[in-house]
Amino acid sequence: MKHLLKITFVLLMSTLISYTHPLSTVPYVDLQKYAGKWYEIASFPQRFQKGCNCTTAEYTLSEHGYVIVENRCNKGSINGKESYIKGKAFVENNSGNAKLKVQFFWPFKGKYWIIDLADDYSYAVVGHPNRKYLWILSRTPVMPEKTYNNILKIERK
Repeated sequence: MKHLLKITFVLLMSTLISYTHPLSTVPYVDLQKYAGKWYEIASFPQRFQKGCNCTTAEYTLSEHGYVIVENRCNKGSINGKESYIKGKAFVENNSGNAKLKVQFFWPFKGKYWIIDLADDYSYAVVGHPNRKYLWILSRTPVMPEKTYNNILKIERK
């Protein structure tokens, strides 16, 4: 199954990168509902996540108007040493809360765009406008295969 995910993502990535129009986000995100723990189901491989297993992200609303971001993974194996990083996410104005800028190291911020979101907030797909970053997140460590396949079938604009 893991090899199938990698192959599927390579095909999906080549399709996504071929688009020349801007990446679309969902129209609105309720940050109260979005807050909480998410499990990474699949992603485009990134240098900063090399060797990560069992990756999670936890979002907490701050009383100062930003979102606290806590990312964790086990390095090297599912039983490996936990890696942890904490950052902040700032909502872009007039984005319906679907576009954020995440900062782990000042002054650098990365774009975090929510491009698909289940009505019940059970899964989310997060990308970057350059289409080189993509994460499929779930509220549970394992996502139903049917849901995953349906996400892959969605044409991203």
